[in-house]
Amino acid sequence: MNALNLMESLSIIHDPRQAGKVEHKLADILLLTMFAVIASAQGWKDIEDFGHERLDWLKQYGEFKNGIPSHTTIANVVSVVGPKQFQRCFIEWMKACHQATNGEVVAIDGKTARGSYDKSKNKGAIHMVSACQQCCVRPNQDRSEK
Repeated sequence: MNALNLMESLSIIHDPRQAGKVEHKLADILLLTMFAVIASAQGWKDIEDFGHERLDWLKQYGEFKNGIPSHTTIANVVSVVGPKQFQRCFIEWMKACHQATNGEVVAIDGKTARGSYDKSKNKGAIHMVSACQQCCVRPNQDRSEK
């Protein structure tokens, strides 16, 4: 799997913001958000903190020309991305991953923690994503020798 392919996939998402007011690329914000959530970020501030702590590493995959956006900007931008667009982007990336891994299976699971959204603190719901490579044991395999 390759984060550069992910950036290509993220680039297909329409950015509804006014071009003259954009300081941070949509793909950079989405990449940051995805990486931070995978690393167990619990809200918008955690995503911002993750970005500040790993900016040099993130620049290997995205531009981040103006650094890391504020947690408010991250929340506002992510909220205007259409879920269908993001789903299409994610599916395209997963197809590319499938080709890159020769069809090896990687299980991905996501959950949203109930009651984790706090509008008064501008804290979005907590979304958790986990991925693991499947190891299968053939049920008919001879186990007589140890």
